[in-house]
Amino acid sequence: MSEAPVVLQFGTSRFLQAHVDLFAEEARAAGQAVPPIVIVQTTRDPERARRLAGFADRAGFPVILRGLRDGTRFERTVQVRSVREGLSAAGDWDRLVDLAVGPTTHIVSNTGDSGYAIPDADRAVPTGNQVPVSFCGMLTELLHRRWQAGGAGVTLLPCELVVRNGDVLRAAIEGLARNQGRDGAFLDWLGRECIWANTLVDRIVSEPLHPAGAVAEPYALWAIERQPGLALPFTHPDIVLADDLDRYERLKLHILNLGHSWLAARWHDGGGAADQTVRAALADAETRAALERVMAEEVLPGFAAHGMADEARIYIATTLERFANPFLDHRLSDIFGGHTAKIDKRIGGFLRWVNASGETVEMPELRALAGQQR
Repeated sequence: MSEAPVVLQFGTSRFLQAHVDLFAEEARAAGQAVPPIVIVQTTRDPERARRLAGFADRAGFPVILRGLRDGTRFERTVQVRSVREGLSAAGDWDRLVDLAVGPTTHIVSNTGDSGYAIPDADRAVPTGNQVPVSFCGMLTELLHRRWQAGGAGVTLLPCELVVRNGDVLRAAIEGLARNQGRDGAFLDWLGRECIWANTLVDRIVSEPLHPAGAVAEPYALWAIERQPGLALPFTHPDIVLADDLDRYERLKLHILNLGHSWLAARWHDGGGAADQTVRAALADAETRAALERVMAEEVLPGFAAHGMADEARIYIATTLERFANPFLDHRLSDIFGGHTAKIDKRIGGFLRWVNASGETVEMPELRALAGQQR
């Protein structure tokens, strides 16, 4: 008798615990038949290794949701039991191979900013039972073994903060397989039988709990681009199937992220305290009024130029409420890291996008802020 389906999750991050794993638990509680999740630690980080015991605990781990909803304080704790076990790729490779070749139907990942990087050590086909170093090296080898065993394709749901992450991951895996000299039929299988979904995730997860668990804001979004053959392991109110992910990416980048960088610039230029937080900035009436003015008079008209006024108006209101979360200590000094590049992407990118609409939109403050970084 074959083993029941599982979802393989690469990444032990507190984000995935409070997002995908929490969604799966809430879907289970709603009566859905949700495959258990097996979490894979891809690094040798000892701190992350300690989470594996927490993932194996049948009692589950807590996710605490704290923040504002419609202006009212909100707090709820969910005991997440959707995760069945935690594996170390380095120490449990044989078990991981068995799962990847057999019962895995979906693969979720969140491997950080450099998650798709491929070191030289993984450029050659692994020999014997050698464990690849990188996520892409591991995934290529595991998918190849599944193909060799005559397995069906899998659905990949990457959650890395990379634009069109499914396309980027597919290109990385196919490129590595090609460079390694893998069989052409395997390459065909990757493209024809596997589903590589583009997704966008949005939730602020403020702190980890130990050995497993997290504290997060109530707001969450997992937008997944529709494509033929795509089937999700469960449904959830915060999962949106979308024909156009660009709209969600623009809202997040040019409202939430833009707002963060605008606040960070104001904090820096004003010589603010090193430990000042986003919520403390929003508690200052003058700062809040200035941010609301920029959103209303510059950001909203920019979205209106692309026919997105209603969506932007709702997202602006939600963003301001998220910024004011009384439980979230999000330091402006942290946001200010990499400030010049962030300004170019979040504000300069917004200006370029609005300019490309053909509409004339006066955005003096944003233009001045973007110009300061040149």
